[in-house]
Amino acid sequence: MNLADNNVLIIYISIVLFVFGSVIGSFINCMAGRIVAGEDWIKGKSHCEHCNHELQALDLIPVLSYVFLGGKCRYCHKHISIRYMLVEIVLGILFVWRFLAFKTIDGILIRDLILIAILLGPSLVDLDSYIIPDGFIIAGIINWLLGVLFVADKKTYFLKGIIGGLFIGGMILALSLVMDRILKKESLGGGDVKLLFMVCLYVGAYEGLLILFLSCIIGLLFVVILKERKIAFGPSISIATFLVLLYGYHFIEWYLGLF
Repeated sequence: MNLADNNVLIIYISIVLFVFGSVIGSFINCMAGRIVAGEDWIKGKSHCEHCNHELQALDLIPVLSYVFLGGKCRYCHKHISIRYMLVEIVLGILFVWRFLAFKTIDGILIRDLILIAILLGPSLVDLDSYIIPDGFIIAGIINWLLGVLFVADKKTYFLKGIIGGLFIGGMILALSLVMDRILKKESLGGGDVKLLFMVCLYVGAYEGLLILFLSCIIGLLFVVILKERKIAFGPSISIATFLVLLYGYHFIEWYLGLF
């Protein structure tokens, strides 16, 4: 359903998606923290990172709890990392951004929102541990497979995705193996290769190359800004994927039009 001319409904849906995105962001942030800490992310209970006091419902309202509590734990009064609130806000904004880019409500919107949420997980874990858990890759692949339910040309959907994933993933795997042998150390983590394979299922080979290119540019920017020799590459891949999902097709059309 195209909502380009219905401003009231667009505003309403944007608000709903921001709230929903912030809730999912809170959950993913909590999940990532438990994975890094080696805790059970399914059965574990949320607790203060300082005093370990179990958090109650009022402590877990996305964005609002952090603001009303002044960024402090309600029990030990120590400062809580602002990252929690920022992640919630960012995912809410990304949900709204994806919706406003096309102003349509369909199955592909749902598929893309789920992918965006999934990508947040490995990005956060990678930032803290330089590891990308396979569970997020598997979840992304399953989400892509379910996306076939929302397209008319199912054969093209599968072929485009498989070719893109194998081409980009295989190329990067081969390149990383060569670089590992030359440098005598790991040049690119296996998790990064698997993440690239997964995201390229969604966009195909051409836009997959664009994801790869943008990932490298964003990664270099992180190196310059953070002044670190080693950075987590997962966030760069995730940011590039989001941008290509929204604007990749238009960029490729513009580029090909130059010739």
